[in-house]
Amino acid sequence: MTVHSPHPLFEQHTDRTHSNSIKWNKYQGRDILPMWVADSDFKVPDVITEALHQHVDHGIFGYGHPPPRLAELLVERMQQRYDWNIEPDWIVYLPGLVCGLNLAVRALTDENQAVLSPKPIYPPFTSSVKLANRTLKIAPVSLQDNRWLIDLEQAEISPETKLLLFCNPLNPGGTVYRHDELTALLAFAEKHDLYICSDEIHCDLILDKNARHIPFASLNNSAAQRSVTLIAPSKTFNIAGLGASMAIIPNPVLRRRFIKSKAGIVPDVNVLAYTAAQAAYESGQPWLDQQLAFLRQQRDKLESEVNAMPFLKLHHIEATYLAWIDASALPVASPYKFFEQAGVGLSPGADFGNARFVRLNFACCSKTLNEALRRMRLAIKNLI
Repeated sequence: MTVHSPHPLFEQHTDRTHSNSIKWNKYQGRDILPMWVADSDFKVPDVITEALHQHVDHGIFGYGHPPPRLAELLVERMQQRYDWNIEPDWIVYLPGLVCGLNLAVRALTDENQAVLSPKPIYPPFTSSVKLANRTLKIAPVSLQDNRWLIDLEQAEISPETKLLLFCNPLNPGGTVYRHDELTALLAFAEKHDLYICSDEIHCDLILDKNARHIPFASLNNSAAQRSVTLIAPSKTFNIAGLGASMAIIPNPVLRRRFIKSKAGIVPDVNVLAYTAAQAAYESGQPWLDQQLAFLRQQRDKLESEVNAMPFLKLHHIEATYLAWIDASALPVASPYKFFEQAGVGLSPGADFGNARFVRLNFACCSKTLNEALRRMRLAIKNLI
């Protein structure tokens, strides 16, 4: 009897080895499964492909303005999904989220000031501080009741610290911050007079049905006036290569500083990226609902199997498709190199701030995930 998957769209394996994919090109010609960088192996919703085809068929790709409809969709989305009322003129469009982090550091701090970043964290957090020649301060991320959270009591705060870089849902770790945790963060920011740049790019990828994404800036006016919120449809709908991101900045003074830092250096968003983003937000929800159901299935399998392997520990992933695996008990010099030699290409924990961890991207078909788990099990078995 043939058993059909309840998620056939996401079970399809699409060959990406000849598609100019950073993810798949890294190990081209080698028997190593690429499960590192944060893009998925899923084909985008048909509505996005159709919108792009319509634009391409027109045949002209000149300069363009942000579509007013995209701003309307973003306002509606923030209100309906996250109970956050924003204004269209708060939105600053960007050709990627990483440049938003760098702009926030340069716009909201001077060279004699410091920036507080979580650790472990997505690498562009710390690189944005170093590239701007600011002083980097660390707020350690630690396990608190089996959830990865910033330990504000251990944060390296000083009078020169002016900005806190924040990530919710957390990458790596997958934590979805609760209301009381965000309120504590706001109190910390108020006490030390900090701006907050909140990377919320994974906000649509909430896997726990009892968890809810709360934008930091939606807490109250104090939070809104000290914040830059970075979002994008790129992770949600797998369109990162097109480059359409948004900074939402309620404070007009901060917004002007942010825009001034961008002027003449950061290019405008290209017209195809606008087309894809608008189609995603307008008609992509049915596809997203199916993706979330599939990612929950992948997450549950991954947590069960990794935690059954000797030497490894994976704490519960509340959001994202990225697993932060604790390999500190593994008796090898480099867990990243160990698994790479076993044919599984993970993100090295050292890039995030802890070399005894690895990050695994499970946004792939179950056949790929099953094979990666098989290779990991075999490699560990051969150690014992």
